[in-house]
Amino acid sequence: MHEAAHDRRLLEALASLSVEAGRAILDVYDGPEIEARAKDDRSPVTAADERAEVILLSGLEKLLPGVPVIAEEEASREGVRKDAPKTFLLVDPLDGTREFLAKNGEFTVNVGLIDDGKPILGCVFAPALGAMWIGSSALGAKTARAGNREIPAADAYRSIAVRPAGAAALCAVASRSHSDPTTEEFLSTLSIASRRSAGSSLKFCLVAEGEADVYPRFGPTMEWDTAAGHAVLSAAGGAVLKPDGSAFLYGKAEAGFRNGPFVAWGGRD
Repeated sequence: MHEAAHDRRLLEALASLSVEAGRAILDVYDGPEIEARAKDDRSPVTAADERAEVILLSGLEKLLPGVPVIAEEEASREGVRKDAPKTFLLVDPLDGTREFLAKNGEFTVNVGLIDDGKPILGCVFAPALGAMWIGSSALGAKTARAGNREIPAADAYRSIAVRPAGAAALCAVASRSHSDPTTEEFLSTLSIASRRSAGSSLKFCLVAEGEADVYPRFGPTMEWDTAAGHAVLSAAGGAVLKPDGSAFLYGKAEAGFRNGPFVAWGGRD
């Protein structure tokens, strides 16, 4: 009980912090033409990514002093650290920059807490949608909707869970901006009856809410792209595994915190 109460307080604080970052993102999103520039890896970055990250890093230092943070834009500027702490935070201040630039609303603020390679707690916020997902291994997973600049009230949250195993025909969710032949080949081995597209870490949240059953990703991602969504999905009863079914872990410092392929599953037999 004590652990659940601690997680609840921490997740409420992370939700508030994510909304604060979301307001900075929406100031750019709702303003005149958004300027994007290419980073060294050719991915786009905007003022919204950078302003949101400043808010998140400052807030996390106050909230969890001494816990190391690995954040996307800071890592892009300064390089990633060469070691992986046992406990650390992964932050993507604006996941889905392409969706942000396309103004389709499917971008998210992501904070995930890692312990011993596993995401144990996470917060995903979609500012343009006013949608929040939180979850931890002790508390389970919840979602809430509020005005897109408002912090959800404590009583606005409802519990979510993955769809139970046993469905003969599955719903797959895939990236709106990234598709590849290996993903299509994997999906061809399953009984897929329907498909949904979504941007950013919203794909994990669709599976966590039981709106989809499987989300495969064989293209490149970074740990900060997936940690928060992975934590929410695990808290909702799902799993993120390597394609061979083995554990999908975090803290891959030797790989520059890059992920390999993974499959996010809802309920499994």
